[in-house]
Amino acid sequence: MSARVLVVDDVPANVKLLEARLSAEYFDVLTASNGTEALAMCARAECDIILLDVMMPDMDGFEVCRRLKSNPATHYIPVVMVTALDSSSDRVRGLEAGADDFLTKPVSDVVLIARVRSLTRLKMMTDELRMRAITSLEIGVQAPERSAVADTGKGGRVLLVDDRPSSYERLVPVLTGEHAVDLETNPSEALFRAADGDYDLLIVSLGLDNFDGLRLCSQARSLERTRHVPILAIADADHNTRLLRGLEIGVNDYLLRPVDKNELLARARTQIRKRRYTDHLRDNVQNSIEAAITDALTGLHNRRYMESHLATLAEQASSRGKPLAVMMLDIDFFKSINDNYGHDAGDDVLREFAVRVRKSIRGIDLACRYGGEEFVIVMPETDMHVAGMVAERLRRSIAGEPFVVNKGEKRIEVTISIGLSTLETKGEAVADVLKRADVALYRAKHDGRNRVVANAA
Repeated sequence: MSARVLVVDDVPANVKLLEARLSAEYFDVLTASNGTEALAMCARAECDIILLDVMMPDMDGFEVCRRLKSNPATHYIPVVMVTALDSSSDRVRGLEAGADDFLTKPVSDVVLIARVRSLTRLKMMTDELRMRAITSLEIGVQAPERSAVADTGKGGRVLLVDDRPSSYERLVPVLTGEHAVDLETNPSEALFRAADGDYDLLIVSLGLDNFDGLRLCSQARSLERTRHVPILAIADADHNTRLLRGLEIGVNDYLLRPVDKNELLARARTQIRKRRYTDHLRDNVQNSIEAAITDALTGLHNRRYMESHLATLAEQASSRGKPLAVMMLDIDFFKSINDNYGHDAGDDVLREFAVRVRKSIRGIDLACRYGGEEFVIVMPETDMHVAGMVAERLRRSIAGEPFVVNKGEKRIEVTISIGLSTLETKGEAVADVLKRADVALYRAKHDGRNRVVANAA
């Protein structure tokens, strides 16, 4: 796994050392000697992760990090502060500025590479989600960047897995000050509880009695319902090897005992902010997918989806020797509804029509808005006789009760005309099936509307 790493340090010797370490692991290394230069490079999206020195002349690392994390265009880039400052207050200051981690010089090669790899994996996942969600801006779905920048990371749901009273009795009160905290002292039950709890963060002690905390972390990563929940591991100071292994299997962050309460809160907030941001991205992707295949007014599938899915259903019907019916529907005199009652009333009719359609068909049937006031229903494993019965039931459902429009002010009579066709030969083109249904629909309208006409071939 390669990535572009930006090293920001005003001391050339430090830059060369980090550049050599990272290049040896096949990372692409970029360098900047001051904060202004680093901000400009990040604004051009030239890097995947930043190794940032704190003590620099023009602008210190804390300020650079604050600017990066407050900018919607750069806030998602992971920042690791690398500095000689080693006090807990310095780490908290860096984390509160938005840093994803804080490494103290001299940094072990193993720790450095493990941290860069871990954050790079998360960055690549975020990049993919961001790329998929780009179209959400075009369809009116709000991008989550600004809300992510403003998010405090507080008010999360946290599950703490710890079986040492001396540990959890200290941690729970600290976390409760900012989050809703559940404690699980039985590690064997922790995975089930995590899966059912919709948590924003899992905090796992790696010093569990008679239970491997890393195995729990691995199981959480492999389970669909907990795969994307961030994990913060807590370990004893001599557990470096286990922590590095944890980063490889998907642990997002870690703390060493004795745990500083301010650092605990800062790291928890960071992980919760990331969780909320990626959740927003996934929601945008899902909304984009739904918008691409769904008619916004009626909630039915759109023509694009129908044409693609109909071909698949027809192929399945042919290969299995099963019937397939297609129903084409048109709302009678729809233009006059718009002319006489207004386009809002026309929209009311279309929405209510979609509701009645859903109530009249099966779950396996595919209902689509074909265009304007024309609709198509595809019915797998349905012959002409059954299709005719369904069509007649739907026709009666539409004609049997007036449609309420204009916020309940008016009730108008609505009828539909329906044309039916079926897949007649194995491998027949779906365009031919639709054409026959369209011809049957034309006959229904020509013969007086408000009726069902079968296959006009």
